[in-house]
Amino acid sequence: MIDVTDIQVMKPLLAQHGFHFSKAKGQNFLTARWVPERIAREAGVDRQTGVLEIGPGIGPLTQQLGLLAGKVCAVELDRRLQPILEQTLAGLDQVEVLWGDVLKMDVAALVGEKFQGLRPVACANLPYYITTPILTALLEAGCFQSVTVMVQKEVAQRIAAAPGTAEYGAFSVFCQYHAEPKRLFDVPPGCFLPQPKVTSAVVCLQVRQDRPWQILDEQVFFRAVRAAFAMRRKKLSNGLAAGFPELGKTGAAQVLENCGFPENVRGETLGIEEFAQIANEIVRRKR
Repeated sequence: MIDVTDIQVMKPLLAQHGFHFSKAKGQNFLTARWVPERIAREAGVDRQTGVLEIGPGIGPLTQQLGLLAGKVCAVELDRRLQPILEQTLAGLDQVEVLWGDVLKMDVAALVGEKFQGLRPVACANLPYYITTPILTALLEAGCFQSVTVMVQKEVAQRIAAAPGTAEYGAFSVFCQYHAEPKRLFDVPPGCFLPQPKVTSAVVCLQVRQDRPWQILDEQVFFRAVRAAFAMRRKKLSNGLAAGFPELGKTGAAQVLENCGFPENVRGETLGIEEFAQIANEIVRRKR
Protein backbone atom coordinates (compact mmCIF):
# COMPACT_ATOMS: atom_id res chain seq x y z
CA MET A 1 0.00 0.00 0.00
CA ILE A 2 1.36 3.42 -0.96
CA ASP A 3 2.17 5.63 2.04
CA VAL A 4 0.54 8.82 0.78
CA THR A 5 1.57 10.75 3.90
CA ASP A 6 5.25 10.38 2.89
CA ILE A 7 6.06 13.68 1.19
CA GLN A 8 8.64 11.92 -1.00
CA VAL A 9 5.79 9.75 -2.31
CA MET A 10 3.06 12.41 -2.31
CA LYS A 11 4.79 15.07 -4.41
CA PRO A 12 5.73 12.77 -7.36
CA LEU A 13 2.25 11.21 -7.19
CA LEU A 14 0.53 14.60 -7.47
CA ALA A 15 2.95 15.70 -10.20
CA GLN A 16 2.33 12.49 -12.15
CA HIS A 17 -1.36 13.36 -12.37
CA GLY A 18 -0.87 17.12 -12.82
CA PHE A 19 -2.72 17.84 -9.58
CA HIS A 20 -2.61 21.30 -8.02
CA PHE A 21 -4.10 22.16 -4.62
CA SER A 22 -7.36 24.08 -4.67
CA LYS A 23 -7.61 26.89 -2.13
CA ALA A 24 -11.33 27.17 -2.89
CA LYS A 25 -11.84 23.52 -1.82
CA GLY A 26 -9.68 23.98 1.29
CA GLN A 27 -7.28 21.19 0.34
CA ASN A 28 -4.50 20.42 2.83
CA PHE A 29 -3.14 16.88 2.65
CA LEU A 30 -1.71 15.05 5.67
CA THR A 31 2.03 14.40 5.77
CA ALA A 32 2.13 12.66 9.18
CA ARG A 33 1.05 9.02 9.14
CA TRP A 34 0.30 8.93 12.88
CA VAL A 35 -2.63 11.31 12.41
CA PRO A 36 -4.91 9.13 10.20
CA GLU A 37 -3.80 6.03 12.13
CA ARG A 38 -4.87 7.59 15.42
CA ILE A 39 -8.14 9.00 14.02
CA ALA A 40 -9.18 5.57 12.74
CA ARG A 41 -8.18 3.90 16.01
CA GLU A 42 -9.87 6.43 18.32
CA ALA A 43 -13.02 6.40 16.20
CA GLY A 44 -13.41 2.78 17.34
CA VAL A 45 -13.49 1.37 13.81
CA ASP A 46 -13.53 -2.44 13.43
CA ARG A 47 -14.92 -5.10 11.07
CA GLN A 48 -18.43 -4.56 12.45
CA THR A 49 -18.27 -0.87 11.47
CA GLY A 50 -19.48 0.89 8.33
CA VAL A 51 -17.73 4.25 7.84
CA LEU A 52 -18.93 7.20 5.82
CA GLU A 53 -15.87 9.36 5.12
CA ILE A 54 -16.20 12.89 3.77
CA GLY A 55 -13.43 14.31 1.58
CA PRO A 56 -10.83 11.52 1.32
CA GLY A 57 -8.40 13.71 -0.64
CA ILE A 58 -5.62 11.36 -1.77
CA GLY A 59 -6.69 8.75 0.77
CA PRO A 60 -4.51 8.74 3.94
CA LEU A 61 -7.45 8.34 6.33
CA THR A 62 -9.34 6.18 3.82
CA GLN A 63 -6.46 3.71 3.79
CA GLN A 64 -6.42 3.39 7.58
CA LEU A 65 -10.22 3.07 7.76
CA GLY A 66 -10.13 0.48 4.98
CA LEU A 67 -7.66 -1.66 6.95
CA LEU A 68 -9.99 -1.75 9.97
CA ALA A 69 -13.63 -1.35 8.83
CA GLY A 70 -16.16 -3.74 7.39
CA LYS A 71 -17.06 -1.17 4.73
CA VAL A 72 -15.96 2.39 3.88
CA CYS A 73 -17.84 4.77 1.61
CA ALA A 74 -15.74 7.85 0.88
CA VAL A 75 -17.58 10.84 -0.63
CA GLU A 76 -15.35 13.13 -2.71
CA LEU A 77 -16.31 16.26 -4.64
CA ASP A 78 -13.09 16.82 -6.62
CA ARG A 79 -13.08 14.54 -9.69
CA ARG A 80 -9.42 15.40 -10.36
CA LEU A 81 -8.58 13.00 -7.53
CA GLN A 82 -10.12 9.95 -9.23
CA PRO A 83 -6.95 8.54 -10.89
CA ILE A 84 -4.95 9.19 -7.70
CA LEU A 85 -7.47 7.42 -5.46
CA GLU A 86 -7.62 4.48 -7.86
CA GLN A 87 -3.88 4.12 -7.26
CA THR A 88 -3.74 4.79 -3.50
CA LEU A 89 -6.76 2.65 -2.60
CA ALA A 90 -5.85 -0.30 -4.84
CA GLY A 91 -6.39 -3.60 -3.04
CA LEU A 92 -8.76 -2.18 -0.42
CA ASP A 93 -11.84 -3.96 -1.74
CA GLN A 94 -14.10 -2.85 1.11
CA VAL A 95 -13.58 0.83 0.15
CA GLU A 96 -16.01 2.49 -2.27
CA VAL A 97 -15.56 6.06 -3.52
CA LEU A 98 -18.74 8.02 -4.23
CA TRP A 99 -18.34 11.12 -6.36
CA GLY A 100 -20.46 14.13 -5.50
CA ASP A 101 -21.41 16.71 -2.89
CA VAL A 102 -22.42 15.13 0.44
CA LEU A 103 -24.61 18.17 1.18
CA LYS A 104 -26.78 17.20 -1.81
CA MET A 105 -27.08 13.56 -0.77
CA ASP A 106 -29.66 11.79 1.38
CA VAL A 107 -27.14 10.67 4.00
CA ALA A 108 -29.55 8.50 6.00
CA ALA A 109 -30.69 6.65 2.86
CA LEU A 110 -27.08 6.18 1.77
CA VAL A 111 -26.09 4.74 5.14
CA GLY A 112 -29.12 2.44 5.15
CA GLU A 113 -28.23 1.13 1.70
CA LYS A 114 -24.47 0.71 2.11
CA PHE A 115 -24.02 -0.37 5.74
CA GLN A 116 -26.66 -3.05 6.35
CA GLY A 117 -25.73 -5.12 9.38
CA LEU A 118 -22.87 -2.77 10.30
CA ARG A 119 -22.52 -0.13 13.04
CA PRO A 120 -22.59 3.20 11.12
CA VAL A 121 -20.11 5.96 11.96
CA ALA A 122 -18.88 9.05 10.14
CA CYS A 123 -15.25 10.10 9.91
CA ALA A 124 -13.74 13.08 8.12
CA ASN A 125 -10.92 15.56 7.82
CA LEU A 126 -13.21 18.50 7.10
CA PRO A 127 -12.19 21.53 5.02
CA TYR A 128 -12.35 24.56 7.30
CA TYR A 129 -14.66 26.56 5.05
CA ILE A 130 -17.46 23.99 5.11
CA THR A 131 -17.11 22.44 8.57
CA THR A 132 -20.37 23.70 10.06
CA PRO A 133 -22.79 22.68 7.26
CA ILE A 134 -21.25 19.20 6.91
CA LEU A 135 -21.17 18.52 10.64
CA THR A 136 -24.75 19.80 10.88
CA ALA A 137 -25.84 17.45 8.07
CA LEU A 138 -24.10 14.45 9.66
CA LEU A 139 -25.69 15.03 13.06
CA GLU A 140 -29.15 15.83 11.68
CA ALA A 141 -29.09 12.65 9.55
CA GLY A 142 -29.73 10.76 12.79
CA CYS A 143 -28.16 7.53 11.53
CA PHE A 144 -24.66 7.45 13.05
CA GLN A 145 -23.45 6.12 16.38
CA SER A 146 -20.53 8.53 16.34
CA VAL A 147 -19.04 11.30 14.22
CA THR A 148 -15.26 11.78 14.41
CA VAL A 149 -13.88 14.82 12.60
CA MET A 150 -10.72 16.86 12.28
CA VAL A 151 -11.53 20.55 12.29
CA GLN A 152 -9.90 23.86 13.09
CA LYS A 153 -8.92 23.85 16.78
CA GLU A 154 -11.08 26.91 17.41
CA VAL A 155 -14.12 25.02 16.07
CA ALA A 156 -13.32 21.97 18.23
CA GLN A 157 -13.25 24.27 21.26
CA ARG A 158 -16.64 25.71 20.27
CA ILE A 159 -18.14 22.24 19.80
CA ALA A 160 -17.15 21.10 23.29
CA ALA A 161 -17.48 24.47 25.11
CA ALA A 162 -19.27 24.76 28.44
CA PRO A 163 -21.87 27.45 29.26
CA GLY A 164 -20.36 30.74 30.40
CA THR A 165 -17.12 30.35 28.41
CA ALA A 166 -16.04 32.61 25.55
CA GLU A 167 -16.21 29.75 23.01
CA TYR A 168 -19.78 28.71 23.96
CA GLY A 169 -22.42 29.57 21.38
CA ALA A 170 -25.41 28.34 19.39
CA PHE A 171 -23.27 25.76 17.55
CA SER A 172 -22.07 24.38 20.91
CA VAL A 173 -25.69 23.87 21.97
CA PHE A 174 -26.59 22.27 18.63
CA CYS A 175 -23.71 19.78 18.78
CA GLN A 176 -24.26 18.94 22.44
CA TYR A 177 -27.99 18.48 21.89
CA HIS A 178 -27.27 15.79 19.29
CA ALA A 179 -24.10 14.27 20.77
CA GLU A 180 -21.59 14.16 23.60
CA PRO A 181 -18.39 15.69 22.18
CA LYS A 182 -14.89 14.84 23.34
CA ARG A 183 -11.73 16.55 22.11
CA LEU A 184 -9.18 13.84 21.33
CA PHE A 185 -5.94 15.51 20.21
CA ASP A 186 -4.45 18.49 18.36
CA VAL A 187 -2.74 18.34 14.96
CA PRO A 188 -0.11 21.05 14.31
CA PRO A 189 0.15 22.87 10.95
CA GLY A 190 3.40 21.05 10.12
CA CYS A 191 1.42 17.82 9.60
CA PHE A 192 -0.05 19.15 6.32
CA LEU A 193 0.90 20.16 2.80
CA PRO A 194 0.38 23.00 2.21
CA GLN A 195 0.62 24.07 5.85
CA PRO A 196 -2.50 25.84 7.17
CA LYS A 197 -2.06 28.92 9.33
CA VAL A 198 -3.88 27.39 12.29
CA THR A 199 -3.76 24.27 14.46
CA SER A 200 -6.32 21.54 13.86
CA ALA A 201 -7.98 19.25 16.38
CA VAL A 202 -9.80 15.93 16.27
CA VAL A 203 -13.10 15.66 18.10
CA CYS A 204 -15.35 12.63 18.55
CA LEU A 205 -19.09 13.19 18.96
CA GLN A 206 -20.87 10.19 20.49
CA VAL A 207 -24.40 10.57 19.17
CA ARG A 208 -27.04 10.58 21.91
CA GLN A 209 -29.38 7.59 21.74
CA ASP A 210 -31.64 9.28 24.30
CA ARG A 211 -31.96 12.97 25.07
CA PRO A 212 -32.66 13.63 28.74
CA TRP A 213 -34.60 16.83 28.16
CA GLN A 214 -38.33 17.14 27.64
CA ILE A 215 -38.59 19.51 24.66
CA LEU A 216 -42.08 20.21 23.36
CA ASP A 217 -41.02 21.73 20.02
CA GLU A 218 -37.49 21.29 18.65
CA GLN A 219 -37.88 24.17 16.19
CA VAL A 220 -38.86 26.59 18.96
CA PHE A 221 -35.96 25.30 21.07
CA PHE A 222 -33.33 26.06 18.40
CA ARG A 223 -35.03 29.35 17.55
CA ALA A 224 -34.67 30.37 21.21
CA VAL A 225 -31.01 29.33 21.22
CA ARG A 226 -30.26 31.34 18.07
CA ALA A 227 -32.11 34.35 19.49
CA ALA A 228 -30.08 34.16 22.70
CA PHE A 229 -26.72 34.16 20.93
CA ALA A 230 -27.66 36.68 18.26
CA MET A 231 -27.47 39.28 21.04
CA ARG A 232 -25.12 37.47 23.43
CA ARG A 233 -23.79 40.64 25.09
CA LYS A 234 -27.30 41.80 26.00
CA LYS A 235 -29.93 40.50 28.39
CA LEU A 236 -31.63 37.32 27.22
CA SER A 237 -35.01 39.05 27.32
CA ASN A 238 -33.84 41.41 24.57
CA GLY A 239 -32.69 38.50 22.39
CA LEU A 240 -35.96 36.63 22.89
CA ALA A 241 -38.01 39.72 22.09
CA ALA A 242 -36.07 40.14 18.82
CA GLY A 243 -36.19 36.43 17.94
CA PHE A 244 -39.87 36.07 18.85
CA PRO A 245 -41.51 39.39 17.86
CA GLU A 246 -44.87 37.89 18.82
CA LEU A 247 -43.74 37.89 22.46
CA GLY A 248 -42.61 41.50 22.62
CA LYS A 249 -40.41 42.76 25.45
CA THR A 250 -43.08 42.23 28.09
CA GLY A 251 -43.80 38.67 26.98
CA ALA A 252 -40.09 37.79 26.80
CA ALA A 253 -39.55 39.08 30.32
CA GLN A 254 -42.59 37.13 31.51
CA VAL A 255 -41.25 33.91 29.97
CA LEU A 256 -37.99 34.25 31.91
CA GLU A 257 -39.81 35.13 35.12
CA ASN A 258 -42.10 32.08 34.78
CA CYS A 259 -38.99 29.90 34.35
CA GLY A 260 -37.46 31.33 37.53
CA PHE A 261 -34.55 33.15 35.84
CA PRO A 262 -33.34 36.57 37.00
CA GLU A 263 -34.43 39.52 34.89
CA ASN A 264 -30.86 40.26 33.72
CA VAL A 265 -29.86 36.66 32.80
CA ARG A 266 -27.71 36.24 29.66
CA GLY A 267 -28.19 33.34 27.27
CA GLU A 268 -24.48 32.52 27.15
CA THR A 269 -24.66 31.26 30.76
CA LEU A 270 -27.46 28.74 30.14
CA GLY A 271 -27.23 25.06 29.25
CA ILE A 272 -29.54 22.86 27.19
CA GLU A 273 -31.85 22.12 30.12
CA GLU A 274 -32.42 25.84 30.76
CA PHE A 275 -33.03 26.56 27.07
CA ALA A 276 -35.52 23.67 27.04
CA GLN A 277 -37.41 25.31 29.93
CA ILE A 278 -37.56 28.61 28.05
CA ALA A 279 -38.64 27.03 24.77
CA ASN A 280 -41.36 24.99 26.49
CA GLU A 281 -42.69 28.11 28.21
CA ILE A 282 -42.84 29.91 24.83
CA VAL A 283 -44.75 26.94 23.35
CA ARG A 284 -47.23 27.01 26.24
CA ARG A 285 -47.86 30.73 25.75
CA LYS A 286 -48.72 30.11 22.09
CA ARG A 287 -51.38 27.53 22.93
